[in-house]
Amino acid sequence: MENKENEKFPLKKGMKQWTKLKGENAWTMFKVISEFVEGFETMNHIGPSVSIFGSARTKPGTPYYEMTVDLAKRMVGEGYGVITGGGPGVMEAGNKGAHEAGGASIGLNIDLPFEQSHNPWIDPELNLNYRYFFVRKVMFVKYAQAFIAMPGGFGTMDELFEVLTLMQTKKITRVPVILYGSEFWGGLVDWIKNTMLGFGNISPDDMDYLPVTDDPDEVARIINDFYKNEDYTTNYEL
Repeated sequence: MENKENEKFPLKKGMKQWTKLKGENAWTMFKVISEFVEGFETMNHIGPSVSIFGSARTKPGTPYYEMTVDLAKRMVGEGYGVITGGGPGVMEAGNKGAHEAGGASIGLNIDLPFEQSHNPWIDPELNLNYRYFFVRKVMFVKYAQAFIAMPGGFGTMDELFEVLTLMQTKKITRVPVILYGSEFWGGLVDWIKNTMLGFGNISPDDMDYLPVTDDPDEVARIINDFYKNEDYTTNYEL
């Protein structure tokens, strides 16, 4: 069998070979499919929601934690469920606000060797656990009618720029993306405008994707104004 495989996929001259190749690789797709199926079957029932993401290291009682609690309550008051990454910090604050306001509190938890364990404010039936980051990201994006980015680290930047890229390339429909906290986000937005735009790597219209605010009323206004003439729909036509 090994000889036949080598004939089918001959090595190019000078190419390195795997020192270890796990036999489970071909079966990974079934694990991926099962996570998609569970996510779709659950998320299809929650209705329009807002994804809130930010640092897992934000502590209860700190300003941005409490701001996130209040924002989540405000989103529930506007008729939206709240989707978070299901862990501590900003994610916990978002789920706490949604729970206390009586709205749908959804947690998309990821298996990590540190930092991450699901918080107690997620609705039990809406607590989803993921092994694969990319499946989790699809769920984050597909069912969100808006994204609120609180201050965070690498994971927050990853989620933010993935959403911006998907909208820029029209892989998903445009929805509001709001950066909350001008002290935190101001420097990044200035760099995008002065350097990224200055080098011609984005277009001037792309700057419209990045409103920055410190006002929860402004968050609600941006989202409500956007949907005055828009239908609520899911993203990603998978």
